[in-house]
Amino acid sequence: VMAEREEDGAEEAWLQLRPVEPLPSQCCGGGCSPCVFDLYHRDLARWETARASKDRSLLSGQESQSCVSKLSPETFLAFRISAMDRLTKDTYRVRFALPGNSQLGLQPGQHLILRGIVDNLEIQRAYTPISPANAEGYFEVLIKCYQTGLMSRYVESWRAGDTAFWRGPFGNFFYKPNQYGELLMLAAGTGLAPMVPILQSITDNEEDETFVTLVGCFKTFEGIYLKTFLQEQARFWNVRTFFVLSQESSFEQLPWSYREKTRFGRLGPGLVEELVSGCRRKPFALVCGSNEFTEDVARCLECAGLTGDSYFLF
Repeated sequence: VMAEREEDGAEEAWLQLRPVEPLPSQCCGGGCSPCVFDLYHRDLARWETARASKDRSLLSGQESQSCVSKLSPETFLAFRISAMDRLTKDTYRVRFALPGNSQLGLQPGQHLILRGIVDNLEIQRAYTPISPANAEGYFEVLIKCYQTGLMSRYVESWRAGDTAFWRGPFGNFFYKPNQYGELLMLAAGTGLAPMVPILQSITDNEEDETFVTLVGCFKTFEGIYLKTFLQEQARFWNVRTFFVLSQESSFEQLPWSYREKTRFGRLGPGLVEELVSGCRRKPFALVCGSNEFTEDVARCLECAGLTGDSYFLF
């Protein structure tokens, strides 16, 4: 009887070590590799091997967060929040500290996965740093909060000095200087994020002569993110910016400097065709926004004559 109890106790102990299967809501849906489910299956296989051979040391392949010093796609790493700025009523720019003057090590436009825990539920979402790829000692992300969003509740609880966990980098678009004649950037809301470091890398490099047409789609003028940054970028000889506002209807509400480069309504086939034909060189389009926005714009680009190898959807 004692032996049976011991066996039951040992079995119970192994079951407590079994990895917990992620919920569908924990997947960010961004096609990351490894995905949270890939990591689960890897850890489950490791657990099954360890259990079969009754050797717990085989589980130690799950790296502890404290001994990892470099960003990894597989392991969450802790970063301290050094500042939080509220850009609009529901959008924050959050700065995270990096040790010394180290760099994050992302290519412009690559993204990270943030892990949040709310009501004992773990969730994961993808965000693209908006800081320059070569920023030293920090990185920044743009996070929009939604009234009913679990991750939003987690983010709104943050204060400077708190810690958040990230893994990465992910993303299949790698920008090389002078690779394209013109980049046509079509972004809705926080879809602006991957465009920012790519644009900055172009204007920071005197030898990069790529033309850039950046189109930002927002509800209102008030809601445009990073206005100062975008105005500074539009002063470069090779950069133009346009805005499409879906809930504005009067130019009188806009500053003079925005009137010529703003349209009202939505980014539809007619406007996309006009933007493509208005490019100074053959464009390569970058698109980022909601799934619906991205799919709609991809269809518009095809109608405007761009083939699948002439655009990238974030």
